[in-house]
Amino acid sequence: MAGELDEIRGRLEAIAEELAELALVRLRESIDAGGAELPVDEKRLTRARRAVEKAAHLLADTEAG
Repeated sequence: MAGELDEIRGRLEAIAEELAELALVRLRESIDAGGAELPVDEKRLTRARRAVEKAAHLLADTEAG
């Protein structure tokens, strides 16, 4: 089971990286368009990334315990 959790944790970490990259793209697009405020979807992407990172961390803790 530890191998399965490790695989899932790895996929979650990859998803978190993808979400971070997408959030940066949204920020760059907003800056390039002259936006003065953060795009709404960037905030949502950041919250989703944090949740995915938390899930990966919880799986790592479970594996260590």
